[in-house]
Amino acid sequence: MFDYTYQYKVALQIGDLPNENWDLFISGFSTAERVAGVFDRVVAARKDWLVHNEYGFAQEIIPSGAFQSKNTREDEYMLEYFERLGSFDFSSRICIDVTGFMRPHMMYVVNYLKLKGVKKFDIIYTEPGHYSSLDQTLFSSEQVHEVRQIAGYEGFSNNDTKNDFLVVGAGYENRLISEVAEEKEKATRALILGLPSLQADMYQQNALRAHAAADSLGDIKRRIFAPANDPFATATILSQLIENEERAEPITNLFLSPLSTKAQALGFSLFFLRECASRSATIIYPFSSSYSADSSSRIGRIWKYCVEFH
Repeated sequence: MFDYTYQYKVALQIGDLPNENWDLFISGFSTAERVAGVFDRVVAARKDWLVHNEYGFAQEIIPSGAFQSKNTREDEYMLEYFERLGSFDFSSRICIDVTGFMRPHMMYVVNYLKLKGVKKFDIIYTEPGHYSSLDQTLFSSEQVHEVRQIAGYEGFSNNDTKNDFLVVGAGYENRLISEVAEEKEKATRALILGLPSLQADMYQQNALRAHAAADSLGDIKRRIFAPANDPFATATILSQLIENEERAEPITNLFLSPLSTKAQALGFSLFFLRECASRSATIIYPFSSSYSADSSSRIGRIWKYCVEFH
């Protein structure tokens, strides 16, 4: 097991943001206060909005100069952005606000920075104060058009499938959980729930939605809890879970699917990049045709995670 919790995280106040002074600040565009309010207050040599077409923003509300692309795959989209960035010094202070990012794009960026030799960068994640429809909140359209590997997280496949293991970071949308479970129907399953949750009532809402996917999930071998706002604790818990499973019997193929908070998805990414390069493992995700631009109100806590690669 590897302990990722040595990495630094801190809760920021909105008034702390101008003091950070990054060289490059990237944020997924959103009109939500917890994204736009942070972007407006951050001081950086360069600040870039990235517009995800899947959110369906009207062109007239998109800021001038924001990055837009016809590419929708996370790797093609982000590579186009970094190509337009030009000869950027990747040893500079970089911060990614992932609050408005789509998860696959966020995870691709983390891997991209690692491959570019970046040793240290910051990630901002702002919690919602409240979800608009409680446990009925929808974050994506009803139609999932494919379940596939996230670019950069495609491991090699083992022809032996007798002990395949699927770990799902359960979010609010039981339909997405069901899609992933049905895609890997023969795998043994483990479920990670966010506890402590972002807000006091969110764990119960999360558990209700996960329960609604019970028919697809079938028998769950493990129910694990990880803090919904802590990527480093999530990565550590994943590391311990996989180690424990391997003690009983080697896992033939490991499938990870981060469907919960962006912070937990970051934890899945960190675990994979450090511990899964030489094993049959992959991160899979159910892709929808469109996503809700924002399903929250008010600003919760603002977290800064200092990600380090060694």
